[in-house]
Amino acid sequence: MTDMTAGASETPQPRTSLKALKPLLPYAARHKGWIAGALVALTVASGATLTLPVAVRRMIDFGFSTEGAGLIDRYFLGMVVVVGVLAVASGFRYFLVMTLGERVVADLRSDLFAHLARLDAAFYDTAKTGELVSRLTADTTQMKSAFGSSASIALRNLFMFAGSIGMMVYTSPKLSMVVLVAIPVIVLPLVASGRTVRNRSRHAQDTLADASAFAAEALGATRTMQAFVAEEATISRFSRAVESAYAAARAAMGARAILTSVAIFLAFSSVVAVLWLGAQDVLAGRITGGLLSQFVLAAVLGASSLGQLSEVWSDLSAAAGAAARIAELLGVRSSIGTPANPVSLPEPARGEVSFDNVSFAYPTRPDATVVSSLSFSVKSGETVAIVGPSGAGKSTVFQLLMRFYDPTGGRVLLDGVDVKSADPSEVRGRMALVPQDPVVFGASVIDNIRYGRTDASDADVIAAAERAAADEFIRALPQGYRTRIGERGVTLSGGQRQRLAIARAILMNAPILLLDEATSALDAENETLVQRALDNVMKGRTTIVIAHRLATVLGADRILVMEDGKVVEEGTHASLVANKDGLYARLARLQFETGAAALESASAAE
Repeated sequence: MTDMTAGASETPQPRTSLKALKPLLPYAARHKGWIAGALVALTVASGATLTLPVAVRRMIDFGFSTEGAGLIDRYFLGMVVVVGVLAVASGFRYFLVMTLGERVVADLRSDLFAHLARLDAAFYDTAKTGELVSRLTADTTQMKSAFGSSASIALRNLFMFAGSIGMMVYTSPKLSMVVLVAIPVIVLPLVASGRTVRNRSRHAQDTLADASAFAAEALGATRTMQAFVAEEATISRFSRAVESAYAAARAAMGARAILTSVAIFLAFSSVVAVLWLGAQDVLAGRITGGLLSQFVLAAVLGASSLGQLSEVWSDLSAAAGAAARIAELLGVRSSIGTPANPVSLPEPARGEVSFDNVSFAYPTRPDATVVSSLSFSVKSGETVAIVGPSGAGKSTVFQLLMRFYDPTGGRVLLDGVDVKSADPSEVRGRMALVPQDPVVFGASVIDNIRYGRTDASDADVIAAAERAAADEFIRALPQGYRTRIGERGVTLSGGQRQRLAIARAILMNAPILLLDEATSALDAENETLVQRALDNVMKGRTTIVIAHRLATVLGADRILVMEDGKVVEEGTHASLVANKDGLYARLARLQFETGAAALESASAAE
């Protein structure tokens, strides 16, 4: 595991702007009715608020007199009605805008996850799962504030600010000039410091994502951490990552706090100046006290709206940083995609596989060729084993066959069709893989087996488990097939996880079966049971077996021996052993003779 704190602090942060929010507008545009309703409610609420200064003016100018005493009751009754309209409209606006924010974020999360699920293996060779989860959750939550509360506050205060300015100009053009001159003085610092806020907010989000990635990596390897008594070191490293995230967030909040303070000070200082000038006009008899009260209330509404807009500007700047990170992910394009006009694989499937002069190097190590000029063919219904020392390129054959990667040279053919010209989903649908390290999800046993064929019936699942010699241990679980397995199947033994993976492959019923050390985690008894099941499953379908233990491939129709990314020998077990100078014969002597010697030593010790 790498230390996440250093990279977060040293990596220069790209600049972001509010334009980063633009790709999110189509998500909101899907709900034009909600937006229209929110705008209507917003207009009504703003109008109701702006009637209050007018009511106050009339009350002061005409209500505080003997003949106008009756107007007081009517003014206050009217204000209660206005306040009621304001409350209902504000609640309606809040509901619509917040619901819109939740809807936009839900749609965005779904699209982002769908995009991540379709990215190729090369992307995940370098991506950090914890960071991706952080973007999928924390960053999209930041977007919710932009389309929810921030959007609502911004629209309300824009309406209020524009209405207040209009009322002030109508009430007193002279005093309005003071306010209008002050507006650029207030707005310019907001615009100038917006970039700083956005960049600091993005840096804070990046640092938090790094901490989340480290936590996911550490918690995913808890047993290893505890086995090496590394709890304290891991806790200390995560604490440093959290402190780094806190420092970045504090810096971002500090910038936003200063920005807000300056905006509020300038806005209300202008109100104080206007109040002083207006008081002079009242004393000189140029305007009435009620008119000054109306103007001052309108100015206070405008100033408070401008002050809140500064806070919204900070929120939108932070959201822009999150949007830029999400846009980066959505902008990643998979190198393994469906061609514009994919070639359909022939029906019915034959299960023929051919590697034609294939060469390949992993994208993370482009200078290290893993497979070089590899050529071989597997006939329909044939069982072919691939053996060889570690690093020979055996597992890479499966990676290329399932088109997790494309070869840098040559062709991989499935039923005579180049897999690069076919739909990857159709290619993979014709193969059932049993990996050496099976993946088991934190779901029920029956859902784990049904993973590759969600439409399978319970009876089909049970039949597949029986053929994989898994039915007995499954029924012994607390809820049988409905038992929920811990994350990554930690509550099961390695052999049990392997048998679930085999049952999953059996249920898929694909014409090609890919076995990558499928029985490596089983004891002798279960290996015998599963091998019998596999022998039954392999009948009538093409099977390619990767094996380190040669005893598991003795019955293969052919054995391909790989070394340094090439096939160096080919034949049956008997013919390959006969070539005593060959690589296969040497591997066989090491395994079989060493095993026999170990048994003799054990017998002698007893």
